[in-house]
Amino acid sequence: MLFYLKLAWRNILRNKRRTFIAGTAIGVGLAALIFTDALYIGMEDHMIHSATASYMGEGQIHREEFRETLEIEKTIADLEGTESILRRADTVERYAKRVMAFAMIASPANSEGVSLVGIDPENERHLSHIDDVLVGGEYFTGDDPRDLVIGSKLAEILEVELGDRVVITASEAHTGDLAQELFRISGVYHFNIKEMDRSMAFVRLDKAQQMLNLAGAVHEIAVKFTDTLIGRDEDLPLWAELSAGGNEALGWTSLMPQLSATLGLTDFSKLLIAVILFAVVVLGIINTLFMSLYERMFEFGVLRAVGTRPAAIARLVISEAAALSVISIILGLIIGVLITVVVSKTGIDYRGIEYAGVTFREKIYPVLHYMQFVTYPFWVFVVTTLVGVYPAIYAARLTPARAMRKSF
Repeated sequence: MLFYLKLAWRNILRNKRRTFIAGTAIGVGLAALIFTDALYIGMEDHMIHSATASYMGEGQIHREEFRETLEIEKTIADLEGTESILRRADTVERYAKRVMAFAMIASPANSEGVSLVGIDPENERHLSHIDDVLVGGEYFTGDDPRDLVIGSKLAEILEVELGDRVVITASEAHTGDLAQELFRISGVYHFNIKEMDRSMAFVRLDKAQQMLNLAGAVHEIAVKFTDTLIGRDEDLPLWAELSAGGNEALGWTSLMPQLSATLGLTDFSKLLIAVILFAVVVLGIINTLFMSLYERMFEFGVLRAVGTRPAAIARLVISEAAALSVISIILGLIIGVLITVVVSKTGIDYRGIEYAGVTFREKIYPVLHYMQFVTYPFWVFVVTTLVGVYPAIYAARLTPARAMRKSF
């Protein structure tokens, strides 16, 4: 076999220009696969980070049916026991409690329905980016219980600025009585997510509990794990442990099924791209091998005339295909790494674009992974070698007389 490999290398290097062109064409296909895979990984990471770190968290705990009804009375059962489980769990890095209720916010100019969210500012800064996306004011500094942080779009609707006062009206738990409180706008955020910028208002957790007559109860606990992959595990035992007693604990894949479904399509998308690129590779290999075969038709005729078996001719052509694949893989790896490294430094700017319920807030950076340099080159080698079987069979079936006649 070593003899055939040496002869194959010599044959494909006889026409260096054609070999280089064919190898480059196949290598570009491999480079495109590597870059596409790296881009998909970077896009997935960014989408997951944007969806979970902006506000939602990597997992959430609610009372059963709260997400469907948003009834103010459906607070988390056994809050103390739930927090104890979270503190004991090695996989949980942080968690933040929240209170949520429908409310009406009114200014001298206008009024608007909003989702009133009570948060613990110190814990919340580790779970969400509210403090990072402020475009004006401060993030609950000081001890004023009437501080209010609203979205930029809501500020436009209400025609208010920092320091202005607004009235929030909400229904109390258990009694249904209306409660009204005066708040001062201390901060304005801009997530670049229309729903959040228009319909969410944040106040301190204890003030919201007092206003809504919740006596220390909460509606939601957002969870951040030590590893982002943990939140993707729908069978995580922690979910079942936290769901005891009438609660419901879910990861972000269940909280955002549209995002989970979108990410699930990435494997299919990569497969489709791979099929298209490999089709180009196949055509390039067949074309190159047949051109080489027709140029050396007289040689094949002589080999057959002196007694070379058809199997030996076939092995030679397949060896040439394998040698061509090695050259293509080397060129593809060089091109793929160079392009991906350059783009990983500059990034691709999709900021402001919304996709699957997620708004890109930062540039997307491709992520290189060692499997990209194992899986794709392996399949390029396999496909290239297998495709060489067709011209190999053709060459093996040539008779000496037919080969020599076609060479003139």
